[in-house]
Amino acid sequence: MQQFPHDTVIVLDFGAQYSQLIARRVREMHVYSQIVPYTITAAELKAMQIKGIIFSGGPASVRAEGSPRPDPGIYDLGIPILGICYGLQVMSIQNGGAVERPEKREYGFADLTILQKESSLLQGITDSSRLWMSHGDSVCTLPEGFSHTGSTPNCPYTVIENEAKHFYGVQFHPEVVHTTQGKTFLENFVFGVCKAEANWDMGSFVASAVAEIREKVGDRQVLCGLSGGVDSAVAAVLIHKAIGDQLVCVFVNNGLLRKGEAEMVQKLFRDNYNIRLQYADAEQAFLSALKGVTEPEAKRKIIGKVFVDTFYAEARKAGEISFLAQGTLYPDVIESKSPSGGPSATIKSHHNVGGLPEDLKWELLEPLRELFKDEVRALGRELGLPQELVNRHPFPGPGLGVRCIGEVTKERLDTLRDVDAIFIEEIRKAGLYDDIWQALACLLPVKSVGVQGDERTYEEVCSLRAVTSEDAMTADWYRFPPEVLQHAASRICNEVEGVNRVLYDITSKPPGTIEWE
Repeated sequence: MQQFPHDTVIVLDFGAQYSQLIARRVREMHVYSQIVPYTITAAELKAMQIKGIIFSGGPASVRAEGSPRPDPGIYDLGIPILGICYGLQVMSIQNGGAVERPEKREYGFADLTILQKESSLLQGITDSSRLWMSHGDSVCTLPEGFSHTGSTPNCPYTVIENEAKHFYGVQFHPEVVHTTQGKTFLENFVFGVCKAEANWDMGSFVASAVAEIREKVGDRQVLCGLSGGVDSAVAAVLIHKAIGDQLVCVFVNNGLLRKGEAEMVQKLFRDNYNIRLQYADAEQAFLSALKGVTEPEAKRKIIGKVFVDTFYAEARKAGEISFLAQGTLYPDVIESKSPSGGPSATIKSHHNVGGLPEDLKWELLEPLRELFKDEVRALGRELGLPQELVNRHPFPGPGLGVRCIGEVTKERLDTLRDVDAIFIEEIRKAGLYDDIWQALACLLPVKSVGVQGDERTYEEVCSLRAVTSEDAMTADWYRFPPEVLQHAASRICNEVEGVNRVLYDITSKPPGTIEWE
């Protein structure tokens, strides 16, 4: 069983989409954190020599038959435990308490009433602190040895603890930004209760990741796809640092790239890095496979399949390949499936985690799988990647194929490339690029009547979108100065043949996703 060179707090995942956010908050304290499935045994956890355990929330009702339960032996390890939401409830039940479905449930904001100021978990927390609640079930009977130290109007047992055993539980979510003092709650547990030291950073991540990659790969070869985006570039440079020329990078021109991207990628990696790079022009193969297809999931699966087929062809030129490297990030994983096999819902498949054949002959190598985008950017800076690449907005694996809504054709893609290039250029000219998490343009499957040059037109409609976010889990639409949108729209209609109407998308995530498909 793995042991860690740094003080570590483990997150037991019960299927919550916030599980990795908990781990991220701990890592922001410079304490290493890793997610493990709730099915891990007490013996395995003991062997890890960890400082603390956090039980995540989860979508199940703890009262339901067959709902997730951790190994009861965990409570005998002498390791501090913090239960969050479902984690609080399952800890209560397994230690003799009871949970019920109350008449009044809590979703959204609630104010905390502190009942015991000497609580280790509540040090520095102010009375009436704003919490983010999201639960139907509530603890109704405390386990023996526990006391309740905080409450909200509809939840008497909002904060509970057993100081003697170092067991703590909160019914709210301290990991989300909506809980105003969430960081303090987590710091109280990690530093005050677990006595962890802040001895982990991105330099530490590089050292451990390089060691893990070397151990896993040995003397075999890895095939990695470069897309021009941050994720694949950082993954490639990290793997190259670990195994050198055992890495073969393939850049697939799928015909779904942004304007000038094919030339940029080849120039960057051939001129700046001593990396083996193979170029595959597969535009026609992708467009032929996508012909007539309009359903979003079908597009993603097709793009993923042709991508892998192209890789098989390129692999034959590189000799024996054992691993397929991908720049998969955690938000990709949790929107596609639960990272620990838990019951979280699928939102959409991602190119990096969906569309791969079941009989894929290579083992996957995904060194960024547990990182958020901002952590990947920090990793890129640690590895010395150019700032303009590290700060580039996210771009989906299926490329413009999921921004060309409806049928994907060469003509529509060329139109979309021009629209996207103008939009990004105007954002950069306004000095707003680094204030925005992601900006994108979509071509919609409708046409609009317009007037251009004193003539009636019936042309394409495009939608512009820009969002702010911390980690792509949630996002809000960006409030542009009106003149920026006005200038972008004017240029698009004047300079892009075939477009006569521009819309701006003001949908947040949720209910929408950042991408349209």
